[in-house]
Amino acid sequence: MYAILRKEFNAFLSSPVAYVVIGVFLVATGLFVWVFPDSSVLDYGYADLQTLFNMAPWIFLFLIPAITMRTFAEEKKAGTIELLLTRPLTDSQIIGGKYLACLLLALLALVPTLLYYYSVYQLGAPKGNIDSAATVGSYLGLALLAAVFAAIGIFASAITRDQIIAFLVAVVGCFLVYSGFDSLASVFDGAPAYYISQLGIAAHYRDLSKGLIDSRDLLYFFSLIACLLLGTRLVLQSRNW
Repeated sequence: MYAILRKEFNAFLSSPVAYVVIGVFLVATGLFVWVFPDSSVLDYGYADLQTLFNMAPWIFLFLIPAITMRTFAEEKKAGTIELLLTRPLTDSQIIGGKYLACLLLALLALVPTLLYYYSVYQLGAPKGNIDSAATVGSYLGLALLAAVFAAIGIFASAITRDQIIAFLVAVVGCFLVYSGFDSLASVFDGAPAYYISQLGIAAHYRDLSKGLIDSRDLLYFFSLIACLLLGTRLVLQSRNW
């Protein structure tokens, strides 16, 4: 698996993909956090990074499918998928290597945003007047959300040989899992609305953003990732049916 991870990650770094993804993410979040008057921390008057954690999922919703769309679709289109699958590697190792390479690139885009936290920490009155626990929870939630989006993208890429179709399927899938259940829950009241919203990512992401690291939220994310990667494995194994 490590060989696949290294190969895929090096392929990202040797192409414009990694730099475009990181650049677009940082520019977009930077504009919302520091420049646009309706969302700027400087105009908002409160020392927090809520703008970053509100906007990042929507930016990831497009950027992560752009990262994952080539993983299996390109292999199928180029005819190299059979060569890859005949190597002394299990399907799980191949999927795991490609998945971790995509996730690592997405998480790499988050690292420079730690400068936002440092800046807000310094700008607080008094200095350090920022809810660090909520910030840590938000970063954890964003990392887990990226992990789910990457798993959706890998699955979408495995079911087609066209990268554009893989991208569109992944974007729609990420949108439905992130926001779709919340939209559906708004139609209902009381307990049904609560249980429907719990099926989506947004409710669990909001809980983590409050600094409440609940094992139920972690179990939700890890279970969803496992199901998606298992689905990808089943798609690859269908060649033997």
